Amino acid sequence: MLLSGLCFVGVNGVVKYLGTDLPAAQSAFIRFAFGAVFFLPVVPRVLRMGLPAPVWRLFGWRGLLHVAAVVFWFHAMARVPVAEMSAIAFLNPVLVLVIAGLMLGERFGPRRVMVVVAALAGAMLVLRPGFREVTEGHLAQIAATLCFAASYIVAKRLAAAAPASVVVAVMSVSVTLGLLPLALWVWQPVSPAQLAWLGLVAALATGGHYAMTRAFSAAPLAVTQPVSFLQIVWSTALGALAFSEAVDPWVLAGGALIIGAISLNTWAEARAEARGARLPAGVVET
Repeated sequence: MLLSGLCFVGVNGVVKYLGTDLPAAQSAFIRFAFGAVFFLPVVPRVLRMGLPAPVWRLFGWRGLLHVAAVVFWFHAMARVPVAEMSAIAFLNPVLVLVIAGLMLGERFGPRRVMVVVAALAGAMLVLRPGFREVTEGHLAQIAATLCFAASYIVAKRLAAAAPASVVVAVMSVSVTLGLLPLALWVWQPVSPAQLAWLGLVAALATGGHYAMTRAFSAAPLAVTQPVSFLQIVWSTALGALAFSEAVDPWVLAGGALIIGAISLNTWAEARAEARGARLPAGVVET
């Protein structure tokens, strides 16, 4: 999980370094095009699987949501301090809780309500509306986080209908195709150095997701989730050392509150699942 966090902070740092020299849609397209190359051999097998039309509609919705998310994210990353980007992004699992409760009918009890309220309070500490300017970059990152959360919900439904490798492959290819017309619309000349940096972004993102998957398989979420708070610490250090961004204690406090709320919910749900697993068959816990 430590390696995963470092990789994702590296992604943030490289995109921040590239700045606004390239339009967000073009940068996002190049980054995903590098990743999609590895999945192109899987496409013929996916087409031969004969997946039903509703599954393809879900793939389409996920692709659209992810296209919107990455364009918003690349736009925000060039305009918002690195630590604030990381803190706002941690709202993702909280938004997933809300969307799952509203759209999928998952139970939304008092504990989850408290988690959402605490996380939103943390977000207010990060943004502090009324005490400082909330820029278009902040709004873009909030929009990106909403779209990523909705994409995750669709991915959860797809996981029951197709193998994980297929879900990832179709997402990579569909997002690349979805970004293509947007990128062509605003295309600007790209230098070899910019291509190399965006290739590094793709490699770091892939490494981060792989390390995170290994962490989830090696330890329970209740253990790995709190470690992710270090991502905000590293983001703060990166912003201060590489981009001369001021260290904002409010961002650290807000990020800690968000991560604390998520970790508490993860720990409580893990305990509830463990209690349910220990009950004899046919016994309902009251």
